[in-house]
Amino acid sequence: MPEEGADAPTLHSIESTLTDGYAEALALEAERTRIERRLGELARDAGEVSAHTVAAELAELSERLDTADGELSRLRALLNKLQGVRRRRRAAAPTA
Repeated sequence: MPEEGADAPTLHSIESTLTDGYAEALALEAERTRIERRLGELARDAGEVSAHTVAAELAELSERLDTADGELSRLRALLNKLQGVRRRRRAAAPTA
């Protein structure tokens, strides 16, 4: 993404993208919380369900948690870079 020139995004566009990105990060964090809650429930109720069923759900939940963690990590890195672009853009903006 160019920071200057005709192809550079506007400050408004950058801020809108940051807002959307933060909303997505919150959604991913909520998904992580749901997965972690289900892992706790599964551990608590493991004696009431077949070992095969528990193992299958643990594997699925683990994969979902790893996916959410990876997406959240990549998103946070992108948001940090975009925050830097916004800071530089604001610093370079003419004051009224």
